[in-house]
Amino acid sequence: MTPKQRDILLIPIPFTDLQAVKRRPVLVLSNDNYNESTDDIVVAAITSNIEEKQFGVLIEASDVQEGLLKRTSLIRADKIYTLNQQIIVKRFRRLKQETYRNVVNAIRTLIE
Repeated sequence: MTPKQRDILLIPIPFTDLQAVKRRPVLVLSNDNYNESTDDIVVAAITSNIEEKQFGVLIEASDVQEGLLKRTSLIRADKIYTLNQQIIVKRFRRLKQETYRNVVNAIRTLIE
C-alpha cells in the first residue's frame, strides 16, 4: 500500500535510548508522486497532548475525511520526518483538504 498525501498513519517511533519503540500517528505531507517514486515519505508528528504549541494545528473528528478520530489531537508542523515506507504499521484516517492546508500554512509560517 502506497500512502497518499493527507493519510494519517501509525508508525513505530524509537525512544531516545533506542531500546524500545512506541507506535505513534503521523500525517503524510509528501505528495503522491513522491510517495510512489521513492521508498520514503515525509510526515509530521501527531500528538494527543494538545497543549498550545506555536506551530501546532488542532484537529478534531470533523477534520477527518475518512476514518474516526478518537481524540482531539495536535499536528506538529515543527516535527517533520522522512521515514521509510516499510515501517508503516497501518493507515487509519485521512485528513480533509481544508485542514491539510492549515498544516501547510503552519509549515510556511515556520520556514518563512
